[in-house]
Amino acid sequence: MEKRIANIIYSSRWLMFPVYIGLAFGFVLLTVKFFQQIICVIPEILTMSESGLVLIVLSLIDIALVGGLLVMVMFSGYENFIAKMETTENKKRLSWMGTMDVNSIKNKVASSIVAISSVHLLRLFMDADKISDNKIMWCVVIHLTFVLSAFGMAYIDKMSKKHYS
Repeated sequence: MEKRIANIIYSSRWLMFPVYIGLAFGFVLLTVKFFQQIICVIPEILTMSESGLVLIVLSLIDIALVGGLLVMVMFSGYENFIAKMETTENKKRLSWMGTMDVNSIKNKVASSIVAISSVHLLRLFMDADKISDNKIMWCVVIHLTFVLSAFGMAYIDKMSKKHYS
């Protein structure tokens, strides 16, 4: 009976599979949005202000950061919780695949959130004349919360590695 329960629990990891498929679909949607922004800016490129172009580029960077985060979570999560990804012989395996544990994924996600928040904050500052000081203040506070959280998680991870090493 105990072995059967263990097998059921072990097999339940496959319930994460649809989640990773959903993330892949989200990545497709993000890619569509990326190209939509590029296509929309092309007709206006010659009349657009430099700051307007910088805002568009920052949006593209933001999408790229989120996309990279999605890929990292999908691949690492699949390999950590479901099964090792087998690639065909002629395709190279990404060097970081199979090397990220849950803590390193968590730290990379936290770092990515800080980077994404930084891009949002920069976009906000570029339009600061149109945004209330109160909103800017709260965005900075939220960003600093992300930064402190990322540092805190990294510190805890470092201390736990030192303690268990």
